[in-house]
Formats: sequence, C-alpha cells, structure tokens
Amino acid sequence: MLPKPRADLTPNTADFERFPLVKPTGFREYDARWLFPEEINLMGLNAVGMGVATLFQRRGVPKRIVVGHDYRSYSGQVKQALITGLLAGGAEVHDIGLALSPMAYYAQFALDVEGVAMVTASHNDNGWTGIKMGLSRPLTFGPDDMTQLKDIVLNGDFETKAGGRYIFVADMAERYIKSLTDRPKLKRKLKVVAACGNGTAGAFATQVLEAVGCEVVPLHTDLDYNFPHHNPNPEDMKMLRAVSAKVLETRADVGLAFDGDGDRCGVVANDGHEIFADKVGVMLARDLSAIHKNAKFVVDVKSTGLFTTDPVLVANGATTTYWKTGHSYIKRFNFEHKTLVGFEKSGHFFFNTPLGRGYDDGLVAALAVCDMLDRAPGKTMVDLRDALPKTWGSPTMSPHCDDELKYGVVDRVIEHYKRQQETGARVAGQKIRELITVNGVRVVLEDGTWGLIRASSNKPELVVVVESPTAEANMKAIFKDLDQTLARFPEVGEYNQKIAV
Repeated sequence: MLPKPRADLTPNTADFERFPLVKPTGFREYDARWLFPEEINLMGLNAVGMGVATLFQRRGVPKRIVVGHDYRSYSGQVKQALITGLLAGGAEVHDIGLALSPMAYYAQFALDVEGVAMVTASHNDNGWTGIKMGLSRPLTFGPDDMTQLKDIVLNGDFETKAGGRYIFVADMAERYIKSLTDRPKLKRKLKVVAACGNGTAGAFATQVLEAVGCEVVPLHTDLDYNFPHHNPNPEDMKMLRAVSAKVLETRADVGLAFDGDGDRCGVVANDGHEIFADKVGVMLARDLSAIHKNAKFVVDVKSTGLFTTDPVLVANGATTTYWKTGHSYIKRFNFEHKTLVGFEKSGHFFFNTPLGRGYDDGLVAALAVCDMLDRAPGKTMVDLRDALPKTWGSPTMSPHCDDELKYGVVDRVIEHYKRQQETGARVAGQKIRELITVNGVRVVLEDGTWGLIRASSNKPELVVVVESPTAEANMKAIFKDLDQTLARFPEVGEYNQKIAV
C-alpha cells in the first residue's frame, strides 16, 4: 500500500523520494492546482490517481476515465504518474495524449466514457500543474467531490483493485477537430488573429479557423513551454496588448486569444481595443436571442450588469441569472437549468444544446464570434461593441493572498460592507443599494455602479472587478474604496495588474 501522503517534504531529500508529497491547499473548490514539485511529487500524483479511482468506486461510477495533458515541460510525467495511480485503483484509462481541456471533455462523449482527469495548469504560470476532473459528462467536480477526494488522498484511504487497463487513443485530436469543422463554411471572409501564447491551443486553433473559411494571422501559435512572450491568459493585459498590435498591423477583423488549455477565448476588436469577455457575452447573447426566442443565460457574479438591463436582450425576451464564479459552478447551473449559454468574465463560455455539449471550449466560443460577424454583414466588431449601452469596467485584478487566509479575508470584507449598508454609510459617494454574497461580495451602489471582491478558486489570490454604467469616475471611485478596504488587511499583497485611480 502507498504510504500516507505528507505535506512537509522538500525536493532533493531522501524522504522526498520515499514518500508521497501532497500539499492540502492544492485541492481547491472544483479542481486541483499545485506547484510542481514543491507542493506535489510524482508519488503524490500516484496518490491522487488512486484517490480518483477510489472516489469513482465509492460513488458507484464505472471507473472509465479519459486522461490528457497540456503542453508544459513536465505535464507528460505528471500525467504518467497520475495514470499509474488510476491503474492501481483498477481504472480503465483512455489516454488521448496532448490535448486541450475541451478535447478531453469531447472525448468523454466520443468514447462513451464517464470520467475525465485532464492534467493542466490552465493559465497559471510555469511551475504550476493541476487536474480538471469529472465523474459524469459534461460536468466537472464541485466542492463536495473535491472535499471527498481530499479526504481520501490525505488520509491514505485508498481502495486498490486489480484489473486496471490502459488504452491509448491515437486519433482523438483529429476527431475533435472534425467535430468542430464539420459544418458550413462562413459566408463572410474574415481575417482573424489567432493568439495562443505558445500554449497548447497553438496545435489546434489555426487549423480549426482556416477550416471554416477564416484567413488566419497566427500569433505565438508555435508550442513553447517556456512561454517566452507572455503567459497564455486572455485576461492578462500583456497578451491582449500583443493581440491588439497584431490586429492593427494586419487590419484584421477580430483578434481571438486562447488560454493554456484552450477552454477560454478573449476578443480584441478591429480597432485594437480589447472587449472584456462579459461584454462579448452580451454581444453573443444579443445575436443568439434573436434566433432562440426567450433564451435563458447564466453568468458569473464578475460579469457586467448589462445582461439584465440591455434593451435588446429585454426585447428578445432573454433572461439571465447571476451565479457563482467558476467553470464548474456555471457549467453545472447551465446543465441543470438548461440555459442556452453560460458566460464567465474570464472567457469560459458554455454552449448548451443545440449549440454545444454544455462544456467550456475556447474554439467553440471563437466560432460563435465568427458566426455572429457572419450574421451581421457590413458590420464590424467595433460596430457591434459600440451598439451596446456604454459602461466603464475593469479587467480582472488579483492581489496576492495565501490560500490558507483568502477565504477568511473575504468573510471579513463581507462583514465590513454589511456594516456600511446597515449604517447607511456612503461608498464612493453613494449608498449601497444591494449586496450580492453568493460568491464573495458584489457591492451595488445607487446608480448601478458595482465592485466585487472574492477569493480565487485556483490561485493564492483575491479577485477584484468593478464597473459603472454612469461614469468612468464612478468606476474608479468604487475601486478606490475596495482597494482601501483591502489595504487594511496585512494578508493582502501586490496586484497582478491594477487600474489607475
């Protein structure tokens, strides 16, 4: 039996080679993320694999699991260690090789397999690894699943079984690409910048977009696990600025930016200005609600208020629910409530039947943007963007906060703003109209200006987003208030990026 995992091991020691290292904080709300090998070693990944197989066993789910890995220097060995643990737990492993996360989700359907364990750190910096897992398609783990898995692994409570089976699926990439491109070509000739940040999407994006009729301008599509230009993260302003420059240089119709595992898509308009993903969501919702009357959408609490106030959506009979941030939460709500599309400000878009299979796929989102332009002959992305009611919003900003401390900080922030509301205190010169606490706290002021503080689900940091429908000054004012509130907590560190106030 594998020894019980420990959290106190360090690399380049004998014990590091003799025992599994698994840091408990790597088990996050709905997936797993560790620094490798400082927080998890290969034996620790054996333990996680055995834990996943044990969880399937106890849930009564057939132990058939799709496994893939993203393009990082160490992802292959991480996957092999995970597979060893899965096989020891008696699982039937379908290895699809190098993959995007949505390709792994697609493989669950294509192979009629119940589970998935995709090795990826998504947009996290090099040095991180992680696993996105699911027990039933198209869903991924929620908090209850992660808590049970964490308990199994950290307590060494494994059920080893004979009969594990390994199957390598050599053609899944081709099958996945065919599933995206077996459709009519675009009527409109679009020049598209495809930006991949040297991440895994570079092996897929150009081929898919060209197959539907786009003229593709590739940007950092060659795979390089050093990420020499910037992190593949379509929320990172460094990536968006690089896309902007290429769009302007080539006079492209649109720029599309994909993250490290291809489940998110960022958009830059033909004037070189980025369109934050929640605004892209409103544009797509306008387009789709004209075709699908009385369409239902779900969006995360970081997203613009336009989903409920936009006159076009109102006229089309569209309704929108605001829900918890996180691909697992939005995906599950989308599935259970049969909404047409789920949108996250981070760029996760979940297209449900008849548009998709319910999971997040950056290439499906990219094709939806192209289809939107195809259905709007004579109009540019700028035209479609400028047709939206004007709001002023920020990118996602993330100050550092240790995993062990971040939820406690957010709880105290919530209490602070509850007191402000109860006493009638002014925030950014206005009274608080509403506090939404389904996920952190969204502070909504009298004129609709709002600011959000929540704990990140996958990194040791907080998340801050602000927006105003009335003035840029009001947007900056509420950010100043949130920022000053966070400054009272010594646990909160530097931001990854920050708007000027």
